[in-house]
Amino acid sequence: MGKKQQLPNSPGLISGHTYWVNRVNQLGDPNTVTKKIEKRKQKLAFDHLGLSDEMLATLKHIGYEKPSPVQAGVIPLVMDDFDVIGQARTGTGKTAAFAIPILEMLDLDVEKPKPQALILAPTRELAVQVENEFRRMSNPDEVRCCCLYGGRPIRQQITQLERGCHVVVGTPGRVIDHLNRGTLNVDQLWFVVLDEADRMLDIGFRPDIEKILRRCPKERQTLLLSATLPYSILQLAKRYMYRPKVINFSKNSVAAETIEQFYLNVPEQLKYQSLNLLLEREQPEQAIVFCRTKLGTERLYRKLFKDEVFTDVGTLHGDMNQSARDRMMKNFRSGKVKILVATDVVGRGIDITNVSHIINYDIPELSDDYVHRVGRTGRMGKQGVAFSFVTPMQGDELSKIERKINSELLPDEDLQAQIDEVRSETMPNLPKKKPKNRYRRAL
Repeated sequence: MGKKQQLPNSPGLISGHTYWVNRVNQLGDPNTVTKKIEKRKQKLAFDHLGLSDEMLATLKHIGYEKPSPVQAGVIPLVMDDFDVIGQARTGTGKTAAFAIPILEMLDLDVEKPKPQALILAPTRELAVQVENEFRRMSNPDEVRCCCLYGGRPIRQQITQLERGCHVVVGTPGRVIDHLNRGTLNVDQLWFVVLDEADRMLDIGFRPDIEKILRRCPKERQTLLLSATLPYSILQLAKRYMYRPKVINFSKNSVAAETIEQFYLNVPEQLKYQSLNLLLEREQPEQAIVFCRTKLGTERLYRKLFKDEVFTDVGTLHGDMNQSARDRMMKNFRSGKVKILVATDVVGRGIDITNVSHIINYDIPELSDDYVHRVGRTGRMGKQGVAFSFVTPMQGDELSKIERKINSELLPDEDLQAQIDEVRSETMPNLPKKKPKNRYRRAL
Protein backbone atom coordinates (compact mmCIF):
# COMPACT_ATOMS: atom_id res chain seq x y z
CA MET A 1 0.00 0.00 0.00
CA GLY A 2 1.29 3.43 -0.92
CA LYS A 3 3.89 2.00 -3.33
CA LYS A 4 4.71 4.43 -6.12
CA GLN A 5 4.23 3.72 -9.78
CA GLN A 6 7.02 4.46 -12.24
CA LEU A 7 6.02 7.86 -13.57
CA PRO A 8 7.38 10.11 -16.34
CA ASN A 9 10.58 11.97 -15.60
CA SER A 10 8.89 15.37 -15.19
CA PRO A 11 5.90 16.26 -12.99
CA GLY A 12 2.58 16.07 -14.79
CA LEU A 13 0.84 19.43 -15.17
CA ILE A 14 -2.87 18.85 -15.60
CA SER A 15 -5.26 21.77 -15.78
CA GLY A 16 -8.93 21.20 -15.01
CA HIS A 17 -9.78 21.40 -18.73
CA THR A 18 -7.01 19.02 -19.78
CA TYR A 19 -8.06 16.56 -17.12
CA TRP A 20 -11.55 16.33 -18.54
CA VAL A 21 -10.07 15.80 -21.99
CA ASN A 22 -8.10 12.86 -20.61
CA ARG A 23 -11.13 11.47 -18.80
CA VAL A 24 -13.19 11.52 -22.00
CA ASN A 25 -10.23 10.01 -23.89
CA GLN A 26 -11.31 11.63 -27.15
CA LEU A 27 -8.71 12.35 -29.83
CA GLY A 28 -10.97 13.58 -32.64
CA ASP A 29 -12.15 16.98 -33.80
CA PRO A 30 -11.64 19.77 -31.18
CA ASN A 31 -15.30 20.80 -31.34
CA THR A 32 -16.36 17.22 -30.74
CA VAL A 33 -13.95 17.00 -27.82
CA THR A 34 -15.42 20.12 -26.19
CA LYS A 35 -18.97 18.87 -26.58
CA LYS A 36 -18.10 15.48 -25.14
CA ILE A 37 -16.23 17.07 -22.26
CA GLU A 38 -19.35 19.00 -21.27
CA LYS A 39 -21.53 15.94 -21.74
CA ARG A 40 -19.17 13.82 -19.65
CA LYS A 41 -19.07 16.45 -16.87
CA GLN A 42 -22.86 16.46 -16.70
CA LYS A 43 -23.09 12.67 -16.52
CA LEU A 44 -20.17 12.04 -14.18
CA ALA A 45 -21.21 10.34 -10.96
CA PHE A 46 -19.41 8.79 -8.01
CA ASP A 47 -20.05 5.29 -9.35
CA HIS A 48 -17.79 6.16 -12.31
CA LEU A 49 -14.81 6.63 -9.99
CA GLY A 50 -14.27 2.99 -9.03
CA LEU A 51 -15.55 3.34 -5.47
CA SER A 52 -16.86 0.45 -3.39
CA ASP A 53 -20.59 -0.19 -2.98
CA GLU A 54 -20.26 0.62 0.72
CA MET A 55 -18.75 4.03 -0.01
CA LEU A 56 -21.33 4.78 -2.67
CA ALA A 57 -24.11 3.97 -0.22
CA THR A 58 -22.52 6.23 2.41
CA LEU A 59 -22.18 9.12 -0.03
CA LYS A 60 -25.79 8.76 -1.07
CA HIS A 61 -26.90 8.66 2.57
CA ILE A 62 -25.10 11.90 3.48
CA GLY A 63 -26.39 13.71 0.41
CA TYR A 64 -23.47 13.64 -2.02
CA GLU A 65 -25.23 13.43 -5.39
CA LYS A 66 -22.31 13.85 -7.81
CA PRO A 67 -18.63 14.68 -7.49
CA SER A 68 -17.37 18.23 -7.85
CA PRO A 69 -14.66 18.73 -10.50
CA VAL A 70 -11.88 18.63 -7.90
CA GLN A 71 -13.27 15.38 -6.45
CA ALA A 72 -13.59 13.82 -9.90
CA GLY A 73 -10.03 14.89 -10.69
CA VAL A 74 -8.27 14.00 -7.44
CA ILE A 75 -9.95 10.74 -6.39
CA PRO A 76 -8.86 8.58 -9.39
CA LEU A 77 -5.29 9.88 -9.22
CA VAL A 78 -5.01 9.19 -5.50
CA MET A 79 -6.44 5.69 -5.92
CA ASP A 80 -3.84 5.11 -8.64
CA ASP A 81 -1.07 5.89 -6.13
CA PHE A 82 -0.02 9.28 -7.50
CA ASP A 83 1.14 12.20 -5.40
CA VAL A 84 -1.20 15.11 -6.16
CA ILE A 85 -1.15 18.90 -5.87
CA GLY A 86 -4.68 20.22 -6.24
CA GLN A 87 -5.89 23.80 -6.52
CA ALA A 88 -9.60 24.58 -6.53
CA ARG A 89 -11.84 27.37 -5.38
CA THR A 90 -13.05 27.44 -1.81
CA GLY A 91 -16.25 25.54 -1.11
CA THR A 92 -15.76 22.93 -3.85
CA GLY A 93 -15.38 19.84 -1.66
CA LYS A 94 -11.61 19.49 -1.34
CA THR A 95 -11.84 17.64 2.00
CA ALA A 96 -13.96 14.88 0.50
CA ALA A 97 -11.52 14.70 -2.43
CA PHE A 98 -8.87 13.22 -0.15
CA ALA A 99 -11.06 11.65 2.54
CA ILE A 100 -12.91 9.36 0.14
CA PRO A 101 -9.86 7.63 -1.43
CA ILE A 102 -8.08 7.38 1.93
CA LEU A 103 -11.07 5.60 3.47
CA GLU A 104 -11.29 3.33 0.44
CA MET A 105 -7.65 2.22 0.77
CA LEU A 106 -7.31 1.77 4.54
CA ASP A 107 -6.28 -1.63 5.83
CA LEU A 108 -9.02 -2.44 8.34
CA ASP A 109 -7.94 -6.01 9.09
CA VAL A 110 -5.79 -5.03 12.06
CA GLU A 111 -7.03 -5.36 15.63
CA LYS A 112 -4.90 -2.54 17.03
CA PRO A 113 -4.06 -0.36 14.03
CA LYS A 114 -1.21 2.09 13.75
CA PRO A 115 -1.86 5.35 11.86
CA GLN A 116 -1.99 4.87 8.11
CA ALA A 117 -2.97 8.42 7.12
CA LEU A 118 -1.90 11.77 8.59
CA ILE A 119 -3.75 14.97 7.71
CA LEU A 120 -2.12 18.23 8.80
CA ALA A 121 -4.24 21.38 9.14
CA PRO A 122 -3.14 24.93 10.09
CA THR A 123 -5.84 25.57 12.74
CA ARG A 124 -7.54 23.59 15.47
CA GLU A 125 -10.99 24.38 14.10
CA LEU A 126 -10.10 23.05 10.65
CA ALA A 127 -8.54 19.91 12.15
CA VAL A 128 -11.75 19.17 14.07
CA GLN A 129 -13.82 19.78 10.94
CA VAL A 130 -11.70 17.41 8.86
CA GLU A 131 -11.93 14.70 11.53
CA ASN A 132 -15.72 15.08 11.61
CA GLU A 133 -15.83 14.68 7.83
CA PHE A 134 -13.88 11.41 8.09
CA ARG A 135 -16.25 10.17 10.77
CA ARG A 136 -19.29 11.15 8.69
CA MET A 137 -18.04 9.14 5.72
CA SER A 138 -17.01 6.02 7.61
CA ASN A 139 -18.32 3.32 9.91
CA PRO A 140 -17.14 4.17 13.47
CA ASP A 141 -16.99 0.45 14.27
CA GLU A 142 -14.44 -0.06 11.51
CA VAL A 143 -12.50 3.20 11.11
CA ARG A 144 -10.87 4.90 14.09
CA CYS A 145 -9.96 8.58 13.83
CA CYS A 146 -7.95 10.69 16.25
CA CYS A 147 -7.62 14.48 16.32
CA LEU A 148 -4.45 16.00 17.80
CA TYR A 149 -4.36 19.71 18.61
CA GLY A 150 -3.27 21.99 21.41
CA GLY A 151 -5.51 23.38 24.11
CA ARG A 152 -6.82 19.93 25.03
CA PRO A 153 -5.34 17.49 27.58
CA ILE A 154 -2.62 15.52 25.87
CA ARG A 155 -3.27 12.46 28.08
CA GLN A 156 -6.64 11.86 26.42
CA GLN A 157 -5.02 11.96 23.00
CA ILE A 158 -2.29 9.55 24.12
CA THR A 159 -4.95 7.11 25.29
CA GLN A 160 -6.68 7.26 21.90
CA LEU A 161 -3.39 6.61 20.11
CA GLU A 162 -2.58 3.68 22.39
CA ARG A 163 -5.93 2.08 21.58
CA GLY A 164 -5.06 2.31 17.90
CA CYS A 165 -6.31 4.49 15.07
CA HIS A 166 -6.28 4.46 11.28
CA VAL A 167 -6.45 8.19 10.57
CA VAL A 168 -4.76 11.01 12.49
CA VAL A 169 -5.77 14.63 11.91
CA GLY A 170 -3.77 17.31 13.68
CA THR A 171 -2.07 20.66 13.85
CA PRO A 172 1.72 20.67 13.32
CA GLY A 173 2.67 21.74 16.86
CA ARG A 174 0.73 19.00 18.65
CA VAL A 175 1.75 16.35 16.13
CA ILE A 176 5.42 17.19 16.83
CA ASP A 177 4.71 16.93 20.57
CA HIS A 178 3.47 13.38 20.11
CA LEU A 179 6.34 12.43 17.81
CA ASN A 180 8.85 13.68 20.38
CA ARG A 181 7.09 11.77 23.17
CA GLY A 182 7.01 8.62 21.09
CA THR A 183 3.22 8.39 21.40
CA LEU A 184 2.58 8.80 17.66
CA ASN A 185 3.94 5.92 15.61
CA VAL A 186 4.28 6.71 11.91
CA ASP A 187 6.06 3.52 10.82
CA GLN A 188 3.02 2.28 8.87
CA LEU A 189 2.01 5.67 7.53
CA TRP A 190 1.44 5.61 3.78
CA PHE A 191 -0.54 8.82 3.20
CA VAL A 192 0.15 12.44 4.21
CA VAL A 193 -2.14 15.37 3.42
CA LEU A 194 -1.28 19.05 3.79
CA ASP A 195 -4.64 20.79 3.92
CA GLU A 196 -4.47 24.51 3.07
CA ALA A 197 -1.03 23.73 1.68
CA ASP A 198 0.04 27.30 0.97
CA ARG A 199 -0.39 28.20 4.64
CA MET A 200 1.31 24.99 5.79
CA LEU A 201 4.41 25.68 3.69
CA ASP A 202 4.82 29.38 4.42
CA ILE A 203 7.61 30.73 6.60
CA GLY A 204 5.77 30.23 9.89
CA PHE A 205 4.81 26.56 9.52
CA ARG A 206 7.56 25.30 7.24
CA PRO A 207 10.08 24.18 9.90
CA ASP A 208 7.44 22.13 11.71
CA ILE A 209 6.22 20.56 8.47
CA GLU A 210 9.77 19.62 7.52
CA LYS A 211 10.33 17.97 10.90
CA ILE A 212 7.17 15.92 10.52
CA LEU A 213 7.85 14.87 6.92
CA ARG A 214 11.39 13.78 7.80
CA ARG A 215 9.90 11.39 10.38
CA CYS A 216 7.39 9.93 7.92
CA PRO A 217 8.27 6.95 5.69
CA LYS A 218 9.76 7.87 2.33
CA GLU A 219 7.49 5.33 0.64
CA ARG A 220 4.25 7.25 0.98
CA GLN A 221 1.70 9.25 -0.98
CA THR A 222 1.56 12.98 -0.37
CA LEU A 223 -1.34 15.25 -1.24
CA LEU A 224 -1.48 19.04 -1.13
CA LEU A 225 -4.74 20.95 -1.53
CA SER A 226 -5.59 24.63 -1.32
CA ALA A 227 -7.59 27.40 -2.98
CA THR A 228 -4.40 29.36 -3.60
CA LEU A 229 -1.03 27.88 -4.56
CA PRO A 230 1.59 30.49 -5.51
CA TYR A 231 4.38 29.34 -7.83
CA SER A 232 6.97 29.56 -5.04
CA ILE A 233 4.89 27.22 -2.88
CA LEU A 234 4.44 24.80 -5.78
CA GLN A 235 8.18 24.60 -6.29
CA LEU A 236 8.76 24.10 -2.58
CA ALA A 237 6.07 21.42 -2.35
CA LYS A 238 7.70 19.30 -5.00
CA ARG A 239 10.70 18.78 -2.71
CA TYR A 240 8.50 16.67 -0.45
CA MET A 241 6.68 14.79 -3.19
CA TYR A 242 7.36 12.09 -5.79
CA ARG A 243 6.71 13.45 -9.28
CA PRO A 244 3.34 14.94 -8.35
CA LYS A 245 0.41 15.46 -10.66
CA VAL A 246 -0.72 19.09 -10.52
CA ILE A 247 -4.41 19.77 -11.07
CA ASN A 248 -5.70 23.35 -11.27
CA PHE A 249 -9.46 23.81 -11.32
CA SER A 250 -9.32 27.57 -10.79
CA LYS A 251 -7.02 28.73 -13.57
CA ASN A 252 -9.07 31.77 -14.58
CA SER A 253 -10.26 32.89 -11.16
CA VAL A 254 -9.56 31.71 -7.63
CA ALA A 255 -12.76 33.26 -6.22
CA ALA A 256 -16.08 31.46 -6.45
CA GLU A 257 -18.49 32.77 -9.08
CA THR A 258 -21.35 32.47 -6.60
CA ILE A 259 -20.00 35.34 -4.45
CA GLU A 260 -20.88 38.97 -5.12
CA GLN A 261 -17.97 41.15 -4.02
CA PHE A 262 -18.21 44.84 -3.08
CA TYR A 263 -16.00 47.47 -1.51
CA LEU A 264 -16.79 50.57 0.53
CA ASN A 265 -14.55 53.61 0.93
CA VAL A 266 -14.58 54.03 4.72
CA PRO A 267 -12.34 56.21 6.92
CA GLU A 268 -10.90 54.33 9.89
CA GLN A 269 -12.92 56.54 12.28
CA LEU A 270 -16.24 55.57 10.65
CA LYS A 271 -15.76 51.81 10.33
CA TYR A 272 -17.96 50.96 13.31
CA GLN A 273 -20.84 53.16 12.15
CA SER A 274 -20.49 51.79 8.64
CA LEU A 275 -20.63 48.22 9.98
CA ASN A 276 -23.88 49.01 11.79
CA LEU A 277 -25.38 50.53 8.64
CA LEU A 278 -24.35 47.48 6.62
CA LEU A 279 -25.70 44.91 9.07
CA GLU A 280 -28.97 46.78 9.52
CA ARG A 281 -29.51 46.92 5.78
CA GLU A 282 -28.41 43.40 4.90
CA GLN A 283 -29.88 41.47 7.87
CA PRO A 284 -27.58 38.51 7.12
CA GLU A 285 -28.60 34.95 7.87
CA GLN A 286 -25.12 34.50 9.30
CA ALA A 287 -22.06 36.67 8.86
CA ILE A 288 -18.35 36.59 9.65
CA VAL A 289 -16.71 39.97 10.33
CA PHE A 290 -12.94 39.68 9.83
CA CYS A 291 -10.40 41.82 11.69
CA ARG A 292 -6.62 41.77 11.35
CA THR A 293 -5.63 41.50 15.01
CA LYS A 294 -6.79 39.61 18.08
CA LEU A 295 -7.02 42.85 20.07
CA GLY A 296 -9.05 44.57 17.36
CA THR A 297 -11.34 41.54 17.13
CA GLU A 298 -12.02 41.53 20.86
CA ARG A 299 -12.64 45.30 20.95
CA LEU A 300 -15.11 45.20 18.07
CA TYR A 301 -16.97 42.26 19.60
CA ARG A 302 -17.26 43.98 22.99
CA LYS A 303 -18.54 47.16 21.36
CA LEU A 304 -21.20 45.31 19.37
CA PHE A 305 -22.20 43.31 22.42
CA LYS A 306 -22.30 46.36 24.70
CA ASP A 307 -24.44 48.43 22.32
CA GLU A 308 -27.00 45.58 22.23
CA VAL A 309 -27.94 46.43 18.67
CA PHE A 310 -27.23 42.81 17.75
CA THR A 311 -27.73 40.30 20.56
CA ASP A 312 -26.51 37.19 18.74
CA VAL A 313 -22.86 38.22 18.40
CA GLY A 314 -19.81 36.08 19.14
CA THR A 315 -16.06 36.21 18.70
CA LEU A 316 -13.25 33.81 17.87
CA HIS A 317 -9.51 34.45 17.96
CA GLY A 318 -6.24 32.89 19.03
CA ASP A 319 -6.16 34.33 22.56
CA MET A 320 -9.27 32.37 23.60
CA ASN A 321 -8.81 29.05 25.39
CA GLN A 322 -9.75 25.92 23.51
CA SER A 323 -12.98 25.28 25.41
CA ALA A 324 -14.23 28.77 24.58
CA ARG A 325 -13.23 28.33 20.93
CA ASP A 326 -15.01 24.98 20.68
CA ARG A 327 -18.12 26.39 22.35
CA MET A 328 -18.19 29.38 20.01
CA MET A 329 -17.81 27.22 16.89
CA LYS A 330 -20.62 24.97 18.13
CA ASN A 331 -22.90 27.97 18.69
CA PHE A 332 -22.07 29.41 15.29
CA ARG A 333 -22.70 26.13 13.50
CA SER A 334 -26.04 25.71 15.29
CA GLY A 335 -27.13 29.25 14.44
CA LYS A 336 -27.24 30.55 18.01
CA VAL A 337 -24.55 33.04 16.98
CA LYS A 338 -25.46 34.96 13.84
CA ILE A 339 -22.57 37.43 13.65
CA LEU A 340 -19.08 36.12 14.35
CA VAL A 341 -16.26 38.66 14.76
CA ALA A 342 -13.04 36.77 14.07
CA THR A 343 -9.44 36.81 12.99
CA ASP A 344 -8.11 34.67 10.15
CA VAL A 345 -8.26 31.67 12.50
CA VAL A 346 -11.58 30.88 10.75
CA GLY A 347 -10.42 32.20 7.38
CA ARG A 348 -9.41 28.83 5.96
CA GLY A 349 -11.35 25.68 5.32
CA ILE A 350 -14.13 26.24 7.85
CA ASP A 351 -17.42 25.13 6.32
CA ILE A 352 -20.56 26.75 7.77
CA THR A 353 -23.47 26.15 5.43
CA ASN A 354 -25.56 29.21 6.29
CA VAL A 355 -22.90 31.93 6.14
CA SER A 356 -24.47 34.44 3.75
CA HIS A 357 -22.15 37.42 4.30
CA ILE A 358 -18.44 38.05 4.72
CA ILE A 359 -17.38 41.49 5.94
CA ASN A 360 -13.73 42.49 5.80
CA TYR A 361 -13.77 45.10 8.57
CA ASP A 362 -10.01 45.17 8.04
CA ILE A 363 -8.85 44.06 4.62
CA PRO A 364 -6.14 41.40 4.92
CA GLU A 365 -2.47 42.10 4.40
CA LEU A 366 -2.16 39.27 1.86
CA SER A 367 -4.43 38.93 -1.15
CA ASP A 368 -4.41 35.13 -0.75
CA ASP A 369 -6.03 35.59 2.66
CA TYR A 370 -8.81 37.60 1.00
CA VAL A 371 -9.59 34.63 -1.25
CA HIS A 372 -9.83 32.29 1.73
CA ARG A 373 -11.91 34.73 3.79
CA VAL A 374 -14.60 35.33 1.19
CA GLY A 375 -14.62 31.60 0.50
CA ARG A 376 -16.46 31.05 3.79
CA THR A 377 -19.63 31.98 1.88
CA GLY A 378 -20.96 30.90 -1.50
CA ARG A 379 -19.96 27.30 -0.80
CA MET A 380 -20.96 24.30 -2.93
CA GLY A 381 -23.00 26.42 -5.34
CA LYS A 382 -24.83 28.57 -2.79
CA GLN A 383 -25.00 32.34 -3.22
CA GLY A 384 -22.99 34.65 -0.97
CA VAL A 385 -21.89 38.26 -0.71
CA ALA A 386 -18.69 39.89 0.56
CA PHE A 387 -18.05 43.50 1.58
CA SER A 388 -14.63 45.04 2.20
CA PHE A 389 -14.00 48.27 4.09
CA VAL A 390 -11.16 50.09 2.33
CA THR A 391 -9.65 53.19 3.91
CA PRO A 392 -8.51 56.05 1.63
CA MET A 393 -4.88 54.94 1.96
CA GLN A 394 -5.50 51.28 1.00
CA GLY A 395 -6.05 51.66 -2.73
CA ASP A 396 -2.94 49.64 -3.58
CA GLU A 397 -4.06 46.77 -1.34
CA LEU A 398 -7.45 46.74 -3.04
CA SER A 399 -5.74 46.61 -6.44
CA LYS A 400 -3.62 43.62 -5.37
CA ILE A 401 -6.77 41.76 -4.34
CA GLU A 402 -8.42 42.53 -7.68
CA ARG A 403 -5.40 41.29 -9.60
CA LYS A 404 -5.41 38.11 -7.52
CA ILE A 405 -9.07 37.31 -8.21
CA ASN A 406 -8.88 38.65 -11.78
CA SER A 407 -11.94 40.79 -11.21
CA GLU A 408 -12.89 44.23 -9.92
CA LEU A 409 -14.74 44.63 -6.65
CA LEU A 410 -17.85 46.72 -7.22
CA PRO A 411 -18.70 49.87 -5.24
CA ASP A 412 -21.91 49.67 -3.21
CA GLU A 413 -23.23 53.07 -4.27
CA ASP A 414 -26.32 53.16 -2.03
CA LEU A 415 -24.46 52.38 1.17
CA GLN A 416 -21.52 54.54 0.10
CA ALA A 417 -23.89 57.51 -0.15
CA GLN A 418 -25.03 56.90 3.45
CA ILE A 419 -21.45 56.65 4.67
CA ASP A 420 -20.50 59.85 2.84
CA GLU A 421 -23.45 61.62 4.46
CA VAL A 422 -22.32 60.52 7.92
CA ARG A 423 -18.78 61.60 7.06
CA SER A 424 -19.87 65.08 5.97
CA GLU A 425 -21.84 65.52 9.20
CA THR A 426 -19.27 64.19 11.66
CA MET A 427 -15.98 64.87 9.85
CA PRO A 428 -16.58 67.89 7.58
CA ASN A 429 -12.86 68.63 7.11
CA LEU A 430 -12.05 65.14 5.83
CA PRO A 431 -11.92 64.79 2.01
CA LYS A 432 -14.78 62.66 0.82
CA LYS A 433 -12.82 60.35 -1.40
CA LYS A 434 -9.43 59.89 -2.95
CA PRO A 435 -9.28 60.45 -6.73
CA LYS A 436 -10.49 57.39 -8.56
CA ASN A 437 -7.18 56.75 -10.31
CA ARG A 438 -5.53 56.45 -6.88
CA TYR A 439 -8.01 53.75 -6.02
CA ARG A 440 -8.33 51.58 -9.10
CA ARG A 441 -5.67 49.77 -11.03
CA ALA A 442 -5.83 47.99 -14.38
CA LEU A 443 -6.10 44.25 -13.99
